[in-house]
Amino acid sequence: MTSADEAVARAHQDEWARVVAGLARRFGDLDIAEEAAAEAFATAVERWPADGIPPNPGGWLTTTATRKAIDRLRRESHRDTKHQAAQMLYDDSVPEPTGPVEDDRLRLIFTCCHPALAMDARVALTLRLLGGLTVAQIAHAFLIPERTMAQRITRAKKKIKAAHVPYRVPSAEDVRSRLAGVLAVLFLVFNEGYLASAGDDAVRTDLSDEAIRLTRLLRSLLPDNGEVCGLLALMVLTDARRAARVSPDGALVTLGEQDRGVWDRAMIKEGHALVRERIAAVAAGAEPPGRYQLLAAVNAVHTDADTAAATDWPQVVALYDRLLTLDSSPIVRLNRAVAVAEVAGEESALAEIDSLATELDGYHAFHATRADLLRRLSRTEEARAAYDRAIELAGNPAERAYLSRRQAELEG
Repeated sequence: MTSADEAVARAHQDEWARVVAGLARRFGDLDIAEEAAAEAFATAVERWPADGIPPNPGGWLTTTATRKAIDRLRRESHRDTKHQAAQMLYDDSVPEPTGPVEDDRLRLIFTCCHPALAMDARVALTLRLLGGLTVAQIAHAFLIPERTMAQRITRAKKKIKAAHVPYRVPSAEDVRSRLAGVLAVLFLVFNEGYLASAGDDAVRTDLSDEAIRLTRLLRSLLPDNGEVCGLLALMVLTDARRAARVSPDGALVTLGEQDRGVWDRAMIKEGHALVRERIAAVAAGAEPPGRYQLLAAVNAVHTDADTAAATDWPQVVALYDRLLTLDSSPIVRLNRAVAVAEVAGEESALAEIDSLATELDGYHAFHATRADLLRRLSRTEEARAAYDRAIELAGNPAERAYLSRRQAELEG
């Protein structure tokens, strides 16, 4: 890869969300924003190797994308409204207020998370427009075919356009109706950054950092909301382990094998303080903890232990039991089974995991977890087959490397 190609790839990670969100604010059309941004990056691929990398890649991409959008609108300017929109570049008047938080990307999230859309469509659309994920990556995250996801995103954009959804952060009165979708979006963006579902990079720090940044902004907007606080705690406690997540040779390092000495103690301290804040709030009469607060508490238990052996596994199981009353999804049940293995043994955990086979057969983590339990039970041939399936389904290179190494160890 040439230096220009690397610059384009880096700019895509750093600037995609900013460019798309800025265009959406200016032109009020998500299709125009996405397509003009894509055209700008395509132009960069052609121009930068010949002309050189611009001193300000983000500014270059924004200017180019704006021109692309205006050119498109001028081509369609047979209607007066389109022609007026095309003149927006030259409008020096003060723009109308767009909401209480002046951040284009946060406004874009709330626009995409409008109640007019189904929850899965809100998440998918925002991952595409804000995170810059491909349709294939989003489909992998949802465990559905790529074609189905493409149709879902297209329908969502059409529905936003038809409903004339305003591009703004909603007022305090109606923010709650969109908050669940916004939190789900931020969590999925973070997860995609922390351990990418596809591509050559094991992690995408740009996405996880962006998710944390936007969650901090959301907390400034809703400082007393327990789930916003819980999500931020969950993110920082998880991200604190980033440096120990991948080995020097590019393989995933599981929680039990990580070097806890390289964990970010400042982030752990912040996450623990947020968890304690919510415990105190609930004790004082606040609403019972929701999904993100309980997941943050699980991570607080993990990061409170000096060694993997010192982890309070019964407390982890108890927290998952509470979570199951709110979210009985197969993913939560799978994660609970991992903790059950440490409390009640591998046989008990394997029985719970095998009950999820129909729902999670296409999910690599299901087969990876099952393979590990079978390995620990010395059921070598079954473990090998489970590792084969997990490796086949895994999209992350670090996970594939880890699973391949584990499978090779079966021979020993």
